[in-house]
Amino acid sequence: MEQKSIAGSCLCGAVRFEIKPPLAGFRYCHCSRCRKATGAAHAANIFVPQSQLTWLAGEALVRRFDLPGAKRFAVCFCTQCGTRMPHKIATTENYLVPAGCLDASPEERPDGSIFWGSRAQWYVETQALPKHEEYK
Repeated sequence: MEQKSIAGSCLCGAVRFEIKPPLAGFRYCHCSRCRKATGAAHAANIFVPQSQLTWLAGEALVRRFDLPGAKRFAVCFCTQCGTRMPHKIATTENYLVPAGCLDASPEERPDGSIFWGSRAQWYVETQALPKHEEYK
């Protein structure tokens, strides 16, 4: 059975989009650029062909930053709330969709980690950490 489209949005709700599975990839990226762009140990990046992403609202509110000197690295964000948003990857037909912006869970799960050798020295696999349901 084909999975239905998955909606996504920014924190303030002004930008909305949807993606249609199947995903071209779903990876955790540990490169230093993704760490800087997310403020986290890694980015959770979904890749879909351009034809499988539809903007529903607020596309004009999205701004793009292309890192000077980088072949493909860019970030897009909502100008109202700063949430990272999907962007077309230069030199490919794919969009990068930050998985955290999806409003529902895709059936596919991450298929690997990239730039593992560049991971933050302080990174600890989450399985090794205690779990809490709320603030501790």
